[in-house]
Parts: sequence; C-alpha cells; structure tokens
Amino acid sequence: MKNIQEVLKERILILDGAMGTMIQRHKFTEEDFRGDRFKDWPSPVQGNNDLLSLTQPDTIADIHRQYFAAGADIVETNTFSSTTIGMADYGMQELVYDLNYESAKLAKEVAEEFTAKEPHKPRFVAGSIGPTTKTASMSPDVNDPGYRAITFDALRVAYKQQVEALIDGGCDILLVETIFDTLNAKAALFAIEEVKEERNITIPIMVSGTITDASGRTLSGQTAEAFLISISHIPILSVGFNCALGASQLVPHLEVLSTKTEHAVSAHPNAGLPNAFGEYDETPEQMAAQIKEYAEKKLVNIVGGCCGTTPEHITAMADIVKDYSPRTLNSLIALN
Repeated sequence: MKNIQEVLKERILILDGAMGTMIQRHKFTEEDFRGDRFKDWPSPVQGNNDLLSLTQPDTIADIHRQYFAAGADIVETNTFSSTTIGMADYGMQELVYDLNYESAKLAKEVAEEFTAKEPHKPRFVAGSIGPTTKTASMSPDVNDPGYRAITFDALRVAYKQQVEALIDGGCDILLVETIFDTLNAKAALFAIEEVKEERNITIPIMVSGTITDASGRTLSGQTAEAFLISISHIPILSVGFNCALGASQLVPHLEVLSTKTEHAVSAHPNAGLPNAFGEYDETPEQMAAQIKEYAEKKLVNIVGGCCGTTPEHITAMADIVKDYSPRTLNSLIALN
C-alpha cells in the first residue's frame, strides 16, 4: 500500500463530507444515543454525536462506507469533540479513551475493507481533533479581558489523551481541524509531538483553520498568512481551511496559503453559507463547480466537505477533480 505522501504527489485527494449532517438524517432519540450501555446515565446525552461510535457503531461505520463509496480517499473519525473538555458537557470525561479508540478502529476497519477491494486506491483514516469548547487566547467574559477559561497546559493534556487513543485505534493521519484559536491548535500540535517522541513514531499531521467571516481572519484575529506562520515550526503534511465559509468564499485565503507554503494545501468548506434556518442549501453540482476553480488554479492537494455536505457532494467533487493534476509540491513533504 502506498503511503499518503506518495499518493499526494499523483492526484488531488478526496476527504469525506460532514459526519453530523449524516447523523441528523437518522433522527436518533435520547434512547438511541444512550443504547444499553448508557441507559441509566444521569444526564441527557442526545446530541453527543461522538457517543454514537459506542452506541450505534453500525451507523457510524455505514457513514464511513458511504463516503468511501462516494470517492473519498480519507475519512475522518467521529471524534470531533472527544476530549475531556468536550465530554465535560455530558459528564463523560472518563470515556475519552474508549470514544477515540473505538471511533478510529471503526473507521480503520472500513478503510481496510475498501483498500482490499481496490488496492490501487488506498484508503486512509484521519483522526479528527476538534478545537474544544474553550479558547486559550481570548476571554469569554467581556468585563474581564484578562480572564481565560482554559490554560495551554490543560489543553495539551486533554489533546494528548485523545491523540494516544486515536493512534492506538489505527489512525493513519491526525487532523487538527476547525481551528478558530491558533493557541488551541498549538497545544494540540505540542501534544502530538510529545506522543511521537515518547513512542518514537512518525504520523502525518493535517492542520485546518477556520476563517470566521468576511474579514478573512480566524476568531482569534489572524489572517491566513499569520495562521500559517504560527504553525510553521511543526512538521506537517498539509495546511488548509474548513467550515465557516462556502467554497467560493475560501478562494482568496487558499490563494495565500498556496503561494506561501511548501506543504500540501487542503480545503473542506461548508455547502455554502447557512440559511435563516441554519441549513445549507448548495447542491452537489453547485459546490463541485466552485471546487473546480480550486483545481483550475492549482490551489489544492486535498478537498472535501464540511457542514451540510453529503456523499452526493463528495461524488460530485471527485468527478470534477479527477481530471486535474494536484498543486505542485515545492519540496518533499515533511514525513515527521
């Protein structure tokens, strides 16, 4: 099986679409979220999508299967909120290892199933590492700008627990994504480097930030270039953007990354901007037409979808980009 560094030089890779969008189609009840294992849990758990890896594993595996069948080369684990910080909302901090390990194992089993059928198209699993519900560089209290709800070290410890379990479960890649505060991301990247050093291993790292509005900045105030510089000390596989914006709004920010980095560039935007009901209206065809611009301008090496995207969106993207060569990588991709 080729490693991902080799495949990246050959073609534009396809990342999967939204996990949450697919889960919502099932309209799971509180009882469905609980399953037998958590039927007596003292607090409500409906909405804890990551928990479904333990209580509805067949559904999560099927979602991965649908995305691979749609053309994805990489699927993300169902672990966006699987840190002690994210699970504190449900009192489930003790489940962090199980959540990450089982989610990674599920995704890896499906990936191996598809790779066995199509050895020429290896499938990969990216461990999804979300931003948590806290921010390290800004105060949540407008009356006390110096206050912080979390410390760098607390984030580092939480991320380290997640990373260890994702690796144990069989992830091929670690994806630090939806970064709205680069200091949070630095804690995650520091934790990954700690684990790599302690275990004497290498694992590719994808980093994906979020431009939050038309200002072209992350929530903590950085431009695309500043964000790139802030994480440039870490050996990474790719850098890119996801969420918050639709595909067309991301173009200028991807142009900045593409001209400034030696690494692969990724993009997994939303299916347009949310409507008045918080839903996403862009059809697969509309979104694929915008992704085509990425390919024509040679801005990207990896594309996929975030909020509102489905296997149909991924199929449309895969059909578009297969006719284009990937953005040229100016140097060897960092393997560490």
